[in-house]
Amino acid sequence: MISRRAVVSGFAALTPVLALPAWGAAEPAEPAAKLVAAARAQIGVTLFYDGAYRRIAYPGGDVAPERGVCTDVIVRGYRAAFGIDLQERVHEDMKRDFAAYPANWGLTRPDSNIDHRRVPNLATFFRRQGGVLADGTALAPGDLVTQTIGGRLPHISVVSDRQVRGSKRPLVIHNIGGGAEYADILDRFPVTGRFRYLPA
Repeated sequence: MISRRAVVSGFAALTPVLALPAWGAAEPAEPAAKLVAAARAQIGVTLFYDGAYRRIAYPGGDVAPERGVCTDVIVRGYRAAFGIDLQERVHEDMKRDFAAYPANWGLTRPDSNIDHRRVPNLATFFRRQGGVLADGTALAPGDLVTQTIGGRLPHISVVSDRQVRGSKRPLVIHNIGGGAEYADILDRFPVTGRFRYLPA
């Protein structure tokens, strides 16, 4: 079994946190810029990767801000940027059609403590909301990308407004094991989904 910490230990040297130039000449369009800013604001606050199951409030529940997983970067970003509570939206959608969501965890009903903190559930929710990017659509700041890490671990990140120096490849903001950070991973792990879920 591959642990996320084992993957991260071999990955850390590949993802230095650098002051890099902005991606392109223009700032990302609103409201995408708000989501990127809300994800960026978690850097230096969320310092640890911690996927332990915890009972949290509903709606608006969260684990301690210094802890979290990749999905928490997304959930916190939407709350801070738009007041959108993905915990509530995912939970309500799962109550409407539980069978539409992955049965990876052997549950028989939704669980508002954890469902929104699982990448396959977030990806399913974005698909059901029409948030899948069409083939050939270039990634833009504020887009979401799901990937498979180490051949088995689902992961999600926010496309940032910065790019890898000397390339046009965007950095993402995520938590893969050491807290919220910028990283260059889009061509290192298989991409399983690309989404754009922004207020009109």
